[in-house]
Amino acid sequence: MNKIKIVTDSTCDLSMPEIDALNIHVIPLSVTINGETYLDRIEITPKTFMQKMKLSPELPKSSQPAIGEFVKLYDELGEDGSEVLSIHMTGKMSGTVEAARAAAKMSKTKVTVVDSLFISKALAFQVKRAVSLVNEGKQVNDIIEELHDVRSNTKLFLVVDTLENLAKGGRIGKSKAMIGSLLNIKPIAMLEDGELSPVAKVRNQSQAIKFLIKQFTEDIEGKTIRSVGLAHANGLELALKVKHKIEELTGFEMVEIEDTTPIIGTHAGEGAIGFMYHAE
Repeated sequence: MNKIKIVTDSTCDLSMPEIDALNIHVIPLSVTINGETYLDRIEITPKTFMQKMKLSPELPKSSQPAIGEFVKLYDELGEDGSEVLSIHMTGKMSGTVEAARAAAKMSKTKVTVVDSLFISKALAFQVKRAVSLVNEGKQVNDIIEELHDVRSNTKLFLVVDTLENLAKGGRIGKSKAMIGSLLNIKPIAMLEDGELSPVAKVRNQSQAIKFLIKQFTEDIEGKTIRSVGLAHANGLELALKVKHKIEELTGFEMVEIEDTTPIIGTHAGEGAIGFMYHAE
């Protein structure tokens, strides 16, 4: 029976200790800021990136891994006869999964590529599930089937604290961003079918928490909570408030919090949080 090795990308928002414990392989995206390019979480940490982004007049740019980097990793992992299951961020936000698919065709190793349709901890939910299934001796087709179930029972909400990055990126006009900031508008979006869609606008943290907890309690009714994750871009205060509220309401204490990757922080902006959960 061939061994299956798991590959993902750096948008999964897993810490290095978690990555080591899971025995997975993470291929980094890159981010360019002030003319300098860094490999995500290898050459720049999320905290350092946030400091640099504050001072940058332009929105940083993110880049998917080169196809050759995927081929190199796949070939190395398959040298002992292993096959690879490569699980990546939504293809509707990045070309990463397509680069992985192109590399899979070029590699000597048998590689199966999965579009998670998610980012951050919601991607990590699928990666962790895949690892546990590999450890149970499951084959790739069975694992992919179970990942579909995880995906369909996962929700992701993004709370944006400032409209500055949306303005820098040309997503909204600077005048709209200024008005939004004056009114303290915090948009909330939901990632569904791999794409972000606006679902609400709130004016303060308490309203954001109220909205998120309402969605959470409605979604988990009659279900078992499997995973809850929070990722933030210098938004730890809000993330902790959501975590404590969940613990109060449900007694679920395994809520994970992580600094989000610069790739996500670039677009979400400082103070943003992602709230993700899997219940079935």
